[in-house]
Amino acid sequence: MLAYVIRRLAYGVVVVFGVLLFLFLLFFMMTNPDDVARKALGERVPPEVIEQWKVNHGYDKPLFPSSSNLTDNMLFEHYRRMLTFDFGRSDADDTLIMTRIREGMGPSLALTVPLFILSLGVAIPFALLVAFFRETYIDRTGVVLSVLAMSVSILLYIIGAQYLIGKLLRWFPISGFDFDPQLVVRFLALPLLVGVMSGIGGNVRFYRTVFLEESNRDYVRTARAKGCGEARLMSHHVFRNSLIPLLTQVVLAIPFLFTGSLLLESFFGIPGLGAITVDAINGNDFSTLRTMVYIGSLLFIIGQILTDLSYGLVDPRVRLE
Repeated sequence: MLAYVIRRLAYGVVVVFGVLLFLFLLFFMMTNPDDVARKALGERVPPEVIEQWKVNHGYDKPLFPSSSNLTDNMLFEHYRRMLTFDFGRSDADDTLIMTRIREGMGPSLALTVPLFILSLGVAIPFALLVAFFRETYIDRTGVVLSVLAMSVSILLYIIGAQYLIGKLLRWFPISGFDFDPQLVVRFLALPLLVGVMSGIGGNVRFYRTVFLEESNRDYVRTARAKGCGEARLMSHHVFRNSLIPLLTQVVLAIPFLFTGSLLLESFFGIPGLGAITVDAINGNDFSTLRTMVYIGSLLFIIGQILTDLSYGLVDPRVRLE
């Protein structure tokens, strides 16, 4: 077990270094620092202003190390900043990126954590119900509704909910955010509803497929032949033995709770990490965008490692060696 954990962590470190190299090539080799400065300052600024901006942001150094200079270059600074979480300042407004991340993490978690719990709480029971009535009109109706829900763009859910619930019925605000406990629920109710409705189709289809595949196993047929009821089979045997594929999707989704939802935060005015990423794209803020891509990649790698380790916890047949 310990050897497996050490080996997976070593693989993760190698992948992180590879991701950082890819980010460096993407953001520095494909982009001229002068172009980055002009996008941040404007096209008509004097050359001396551009040079000073490059000095302030570390874009005046050579790209790669040389035999006489191994540390004073952009590649070394890129690795040093990312690995030590010293992300520097934004290219757009010189704000500390770490400060913006701390400020945006709260609103993102306030949205993504309830959305994650509600999605699981709605999709898994509904998928179990559909799988329980397999090959009946309930099963077919559930599959059709799931496919229809998957076929609708999330943008249509957002626009429809804002118009119908926010504008016509006036049940909840269309956009905005407030940390006041008495107001935050009203601001989050609409994006939570949209998030659950837009994702329920794909989740139900996936979970239903897993449950149906498990219900055709030999041990399920044996238990059914011995007189075990269908409800007990689905809730105790099928569900418990389906945790491996369920964990693959669930545990991988947990780290991304910290990165927020790009579309929901942007359309509903929630100042989270997803909105920060969208603003960085729109404002050509390469330093912030590079940081958010790195954080997302790092969380994905952590999620994969946690997924592998969780297999042995839910299924004693799995041996981590």
